[in-house]
Amino acid sequence: MALFAFGSNGSGQLGIGHEEDVNVPTSICIGNDTQELDLPAHIAAGGNHTLVLCSNGDVYASGNNADGRCLVGAASATKHRLARFEKLFAETAPYELFGSFKGCAATWEASIFLTNGFKLLTCGTGEKGELGLGSTCQTTDPRPVEIKEPSEDIIQVDAGMRHVVAVLSNGDAYGWGAGRKGQIGEPNQDCFIPRKITGIPFKVQRAVCGSESTVLVGPPETGELLIIGSDKHSVRSNAPNKIPGWKQVVASWGGVYVLSDAGELVGWGRNDHGQLPPPDLPRLDMIAAGSEHMLVKTEDGKVLAWGWGEHGNCGVPVDDQGDVKGKWNEIPTNGNVISVAAGCATSWICQRQ
Repeated sequence: MALFAFGSNGSGQLGIGHEEDVNVPTSICIGNDTQELDLPAHIAAGGNHTLVLCSNGDVYASGNNADGRCLVGAASATKHRLARFEKLFAETAPYELFGSFKGCAATWEASIFLTNGFKLLTCGTGEKGELGLGSTCQTTDPRPVEIKEPSEDIIQVDAGMRHVVAVLSNGDAYGWGAGRKGQIGEPNQDCFIPRKITGIPFKVQRAVCGSESTVLVGPPETGELLIIGSDKHSVRSNAPNKIPGWKQVVASWGGVYVLSDAGELVGWGRNDHGQLPPPDLPRLDMIAAGSEHMLVKTEDGKVLAWGWGEHGNCGVPVDDQGDVKGKWNEIPTNGNVISVAAGCATSWICQRQ
């Protein structure tokens, strides 16, 4: 397997060995080499850092590391920027104590990890409470986050720009971080420790976070949908009542996108850069939402991109405003595409060479 990245790279967050933006898929670097990762299972991209979770439970990180959001330990203390991917926790006790990982998420300045033991760790900076460790802890190396339902496993975690939501095995959801828009439930205020999101009339199977909103979804069989938080760009008011048969649900900063089992994509929300689905899309197999752009894999294995692409994250060409609007770009690939991912003006393609 090989991972390719393109887009914004001012802090080395693409992990391609330098800090220049690129508009074509470029091989990532690990340590001092360009090499293959184990199959990436999930990619989480913060404002200027990236986390890659592999299928074997290892996590690699690149980008801004000034506050330790990418690495911990003495060897990382002088690595304020990582232009190549480094293995997370490789040299310190937390990795040995908590084992491998099954999930990860990133706010603008923090990293969140879900261990195979269904525990959460956070690190980096969280001035709005993103670390979930109390108001006195706003920058830290990895520390465990406590959720007050110890008998329930945490099965999924996602993050917006400055808030985090975790889904539990009983269908409850907990949120922490920025909350003044209602994105982590009531009361509408920032929260520095996890609190239960009340008033959800169904068991949550998945949560995805926009910039100031949270999308809570029930099982595909029933398709319950609840969006809380800001209604900017009509993210809440234009939402359907239900989304039965959903295959994927993702959120950009200002939009929500649903891929059905039939390969059809619907979206609503912000569209000033052409972020919403363009007309006549082919049937899709996989979707990924960046901050203000979309990257998708078609059923026949092509990769398409549209939306705000000023940093090269939508490939070429773009218009005078840096957008791919009302159409899509086909991104060149040279292998069998396995998956796609997107972040803050960054795009990722995993291929079998």
